[in-house]
Amino acid sequence: MSCWTPDMSAMHHDTSSDLRVVGSKLKDILEISNTSLKTRKVIVELCDIVATRGARLSAAGIFGILKKLGRDTMRDGDKQKSQIAMDGGLFEHYTKFSYCMESTLKELLGEEVSENIMIEHSNDGSGIGAALLAASHSQYLEIEES
Repeated sequence: MSCWTPDMSAMHHDTSSDLRVVGSKLKDILEISNTSLKTRKVIVELCDIVATRGARLSAAGIFGILKKLGRDTMRDGDKQKSQIAMDGGLFEHYTKFSYCMESTLKELLGEEVSENIMIEHSNDGSGIGAALLAASHSQYLEIEES
């Protein structure tokens, strides 16, 4: 279950001079009314910190998988293309998150290798991922039994 909500994205993308959207979300969701501009700025900064941390942790996990697969380096000048399917509203709608995740992956892999890594949104990626995991696990069971 994703903890992303459209309210997070709306608050983070509030460009009004008084952060009106942030104030209304605090009032409507958390029942905190009459917040100062300073408080609303702190909330936006906090959203930014949480999104950045989550994106960097996600990129680290992807990097670990790419490393395990041997796709974290160039092999004899061979450019191995890898496509990563992401599912969920956080990646799809919260541009700060997806941008930070992709730039962190580029930082971890380096410019040359990261050019061959494609991250795309995939509807029902969770279901597809579960099916792929089950299929790969059954392959290992067959190897162990023989």
